[in-house]
Amino acid sequence: MDSEALRKYSALHPRPAGLTLQYGTAGFRSKAEQLDHVVFRMGLLAGLRSKAVTATIGIMVTASHNPEEDNGVKLVDPLGEMLHPSWEEYATQLANAEEQELQKVITEICQKAAVNLHKDASVFIGRDTRPSSERLSQSVIDGIQVLGGQYHDYGLVTTPQLHYMVCCQNTQGQYGKATLEGYYEKLSKAFMELIKQGLARSTSLGLDMKPNERCCSFDGDADRIVYYYKDTAGHFHLIDGDKIATLISIFLKELLAKVKQDFKMAVVQTAYANGNSTRYLQETLKVPVHCVKTGVKHLHHKAQEFDVGVYFEANGHGTVLFSKAAETKIRQLVKEEKDNEKREAAKMLENMIDLINQTVGDAVSDMLVIEAILALKGLTVQQWDALYADLPNRLLKIQVADRRVIDTTDAERRALTPPGLQEKIDALVKKYKLSRAFVRPSGTEDVVRIYAEADTQENADALAHEVSLAVFHLAGGKGAPPQPI
Repeated sequence: MDSEALRKYSALHPRPAGLTLQYGTAGFRSKAEQLDHVVFRMGLLAGLRSKAVTATIGIMVTASHNPEEDNGVKLVDPLGEMLHPSWEEYATQLANAEEQELQKVITEICQKAAVNLHKDASVFIGRDTRPSSERLSQSVIDGIQVLGGQYHDYGLVTTPQLHYMVCCQNTQGQYGKATLEGYYEKLSKAFMELIKQGLARSTSLGLDMKPNERCCSFDGDADRIVYYYKDTAGHFHLIDGDKIATLISIFLKELLAKVKQDFKMAVVQTAYANGNSTRYLQETLKVPVHCVKTGVKHLHHKAQEFDVGVYFEANGHGTVLFSKAAETKIRQLVKEEKDNEKREAAKMLENMIDLINQTVGDAVSDMLVIEAILALKGLTVQQWDALYADLPNRLLKIQVADRRVIDTTDAERRALTPPGLQEKIDALVKKYKLSRAFVRPSGTEDVVRIYAEADTQENADALAHEVSLAVFHLAGGKGAPPQPI
């Protein structure tokens, strides 16, 4: 490493005194004016990570749905997955190091992670449309160049597109072409093939276009999607990640049954998943459901344990993962299966594999998957929404002096500390029908998040308020006690 180049470029990207940031699920996020030193150092870290794993690493400059004055940066690992947890710690150390300690911290990272600085480094860069993003991307490039790394700046792309292209590069094109054109070609071809199969089997598409209009929205970096509509009475209906996971699971389960292979399929949720979605999946659809801690990295990791793993957060971030063994078998059935029904089902599964962005939740890919399923099954948005009724729920937050006073277990569904809190929650839950509640510390601010659901909205609101009072008194709440909703 060129020590003089590090000193020179680091001086151009000074760290503001007293600023401390933590790398989390969304990487680093803050006001754009505070991030120049961070993105420069993440350029350094991406170069180190690339040298450590001998693969291309991605860096995305984005703050998703945050206000325009914010920005952020996150790294993408070789197969399009999120940065390995052990390197999140290195990212935090590097971002918060004093100027004079920077080289020392880099040396320590190299020692701990067995980084050979003489190896080549390759980094893909993408950014969102914020006015600050182009400038911050240049700071990333400065960091990469200090280590003598190579980079490709894709400019304006969605976060999932960058994940996709990193995976394509590191699989030598097996996953697809590492270009925007390759991304669009793969998804559009799979979508058209899937739709054509359905049209070949039926003389009509089957979509019943009612006066209700089907709408969907993406978040800022296009990795989350939700659907919604207004009914004839003018009532608003939100179709969130839970119902997206359910729709996809129904379709995949039907196809898997037709190919008659012993594939293990499961759905992965967090504690925020609506209780009725879990009941429907387990009791009606007979699909195993697993609950993990909040955060996409936890869902993705768990979904990798199955032949077909469906995961979605309630906020609409999710995808489907197929094991290599399952994918190989499905493609083999398409080529070799003599039974027409089995071969057709296998072909549909193959097109689903190609249509789904398995590296990360991708709103564009997810929308095409959903639209294809609705068309092939002849479902309206109202029929999809009617699969099950969400239990009324309420989400609150309480400001506390130190969120770390709350420690949880059982995928964040039960509180270990402070003493007496979980017992109080258990007693409150018993007062209401079909109810549950949990609390968890925020990952980004000193607040405790509270979730409650029950048989009616009135009861869900009351339960949430009572639990918030318990948290306020037992976990050191700040300000006035929370008021009834």
